Amino acid sequence: MTDARTAPWAALLLRLSLGVLFLAHAGLKIFVFTPAGTAAFFGKLGLPPALAYATMTVEVLGGVALILGVWARLAALVLIPVLLGAIFSVHGANGFFFTNAGGGWEFPAFWALALFAQALLGDGALALKPTPLPAAARLPAHA
Repeated sequence: MTDARTAPWAALLLRLSLGVLFLAHAGLKIFVFTPAGTAAFFGKLGLPPALAYATMTVEVLGGVALILGVWARLAALVLIPVLLGAIFSVHGANGFFFTNAGGGWEFPAFWALALFAQALLGDGALALKPTPLPAAARLPAHA
């Protein structure tokens, strides 16, 4: 059974952790690899280089949305394809464990599942703009 007193705080902790991770990941692309370098890497993978700029934008905006709690459920769902793209274009061929050369798909897969859990769990405590839900989705759950 879910503890209604602590679940919103658990969702907040998850939301903040995911948001900070996305900002750090975007920061790596922006400040270390540079946007041009990231675009060149995407090109070497056979992806459109412009997709790198879209990815960095989604990571920054999604990370901020998660941290602030602005439509966090939706932000979590929007960020999942970024991680699936990382798995299928970069990490999948490197095996499961992230400690493998080039980094395996272990961490991105866990991260995608954590985002899905966030979407299911909800926006959490202190969300500035909770995700709007249809009336049927706001009905209380039965244990």
